[in-house]
Amino acid sequence: QVQLVESGGGLVQPGGSLTLSCAASGSIFVINGMAWYRQAPGKQRELVAGITNSGNTNIADSVKGRFTISRDNTMNTMYLQMNSLKLEDTAVYYCTMKGIGFDRTMFDSWGQGTQVTVSS
Repeated sequence: QVQLVESGGGLVQPGGSLTLSCAASGSIFVINGMAWYRQAPGKQRELVAGITNSGNTNIADSVKGRFTISRDNTMNTMYLQMNSLKLEDTAVYYCTMKGIGFDRTMFDSWGQGTQVTVSS
């Protein structure tokens, strides 16, 4: 079992910044893909940003130039730096990681979600 714990969400004014963190623990041999998704009220969950274990990133057009995804492989942790936040960035943000455990079984884990609210 691999557990993901998110932190860093909260209330911020438009134009402000937040940094989300997602830390993985458990039986982890290697983490391949990591990603952040978000779900706003009444909307489908959408991909925000993803990063491979070699550092290649994929950023949604809606946040490109404002959000940065990064990872620390030594700490099994992923980050989402969010700048110039807009009202429409309000959502619950989820992290997800895929990899292989020490028992050589694959895992696909999700965090519990963290609320980001952008409001004046």
